Amino acid sequence: MADTPDHSDIKAMSFEQALKELESIVDRLEKGDVELEASILIYERGEALKIHCDGLLRKAEARVEKISLNPNGQPTGTEPLDVEED
Repeated sequence: MADTPDHSDIKAMSFEQALKELESIVDRLEKGDVELEASILIYERGEALKIHCDGLLRKAEARVEKISLNPNGQPTGTEPLDVEED
């Protein structure tokens, strides 16, 4: 059985870097000109990239604040954004 690929470099990627590589993987797989074994490996990397992007998005959502308003519609401060959990 083949060794599990090391995707530890993904942890250091920004959201934009990971998304760009994920898009490249999707393009390669959609073209269908990748051999089966290579397809499996890049699919696994794509899955790791997707998980990383999802995690970064959740962290960003948790940091977003919404502006609270008084009855006159004037800003009074901020409060955490309500984030729905899946």
